[in-house]
Amino acid sequence: MPTVHIDRLLDTAIKQKASDIHLSVGLPPTLRIRTRLVPLKTKVLTPTDTITLMKSIAPERSQNELQEEGGADFGFAYGKDARFRVSIFKQKGNVSICLRLIPTQLLTIETIGLPEVVPDLCHRPRGLFLVTGPTGSGKTTTLASMINYINTTVDRHIITVEDPIEYYFSHNKSVVNQREVGNDVPSFAEALRRALRMDPDVIMVGELRDLETIEAAVRAAETGHLVFGTLHTTGAAGTINRIIDAFPVNQQAQIRVQLATGLMAVLSQQLLPRIDKVGMMAAYEFLLVTPAIANLIRENKVYRIDSSIQTGKKFGMQLLDDHLWDMYSAGNISPEEMIDKGRNAALLSEKIRDAGGAVGRTDLQEGDEEPGKGGS
Repeated sequence: MPTVHIDRLLDTAIKQKASDIHLSVGLPPTLRIRTRLVPLKTKVLTPTDTITLMKSIAPERSQNELQEEGGADFGFAYGKDARFRVSIFKQKGNVSICLRLIPTQLLTIETIGLPEVVPDLCHRPRGLFLVTGPTGSGKTTTLASMINYINTTVDRHIITVEDPIEYYFSHNKSVVNQREVGNDVPSFAEALRRALRMDPDVIMVGELRDLETIEAAVRAAETGHLVFGTLHTTGAAGTINRIIDAFPVNQQAQIRVQLATGLMAVLSQQLLPRIDKVGMMAAYEFLLVTPAIANLIRENKVYRIDSSIQTGKKFGMQLLDDHLWDMYSAGNISPEEMIDKGRNAALLSEKIRDAGGAVGRTDLQEGDEEPGKGGS
């Protein structure tokens, strides 16, 4: 049987603009292209294939971690074309691999369509800015665009803590030090504790994944630093509740006060394929913490934040479903994608019907057979 070469797979993924590569025993290599899984017309992978492919890209420490823990994450550069974030893991006794393509070209705040107030927030001297959304929603790209904006416009000492490092930053107007969990430092929480002794202006935390890390990030924002972090949550209000709920009940009143003081903004996003098949678009929910919203957080009235976002449009705030509707109305996304990614599917479906539209299958890829009737 012919051998599967990792270089050819990586080249194919870059050429076809795939977001991910999946390598599992019993299947041919499979690409994720515009949210769809597309198997390549090549050999079905054997246990030996996936072990060989894993060993060709995984550093020794990750191979040891795979044996000891059953999985490992790492990143690597592929020439000047791209970087890949890799997850290797065992399933049914075999090795599987998932590679996420990280483009080397940093996108600007304007290119990815972030709210107009974001550049001003990036110049604030202190505060906590959270970027949230499900896996694969573009949080890393959004964070990178903001760090790159700071790096190219003002002189700051920027420390990033990532697992693994995805985008590489060169020193520009700022000094940028990037620390990789598992390689440069044992944990996010430890990295944050040590960062405060390194004269930082800006700290970027790849993931606020546990109570200790959340506490350290909030403390860093309180002590006069600009802190960026991500959470796997949906919606601005849901993000605030998730942080508060991470704390023991007897500490929740205190963290509400700390968030009311230190939280600057929450950007919650979803990534959707464009209807013209020329890439992806991000839809945003954006909360700017005004004195009124700070009071809602302090007084445990987070349930009222959505209505405050609706009335805060003059500050650049918006609800996710409103942005999705604007994108749909402009003909950029399909109704199915809007409903799938929206927070209130029933209300969005009703709005489509009221506007004279319909929901049908519009997500066919080139080469798919078209059904007798379809579309919206």
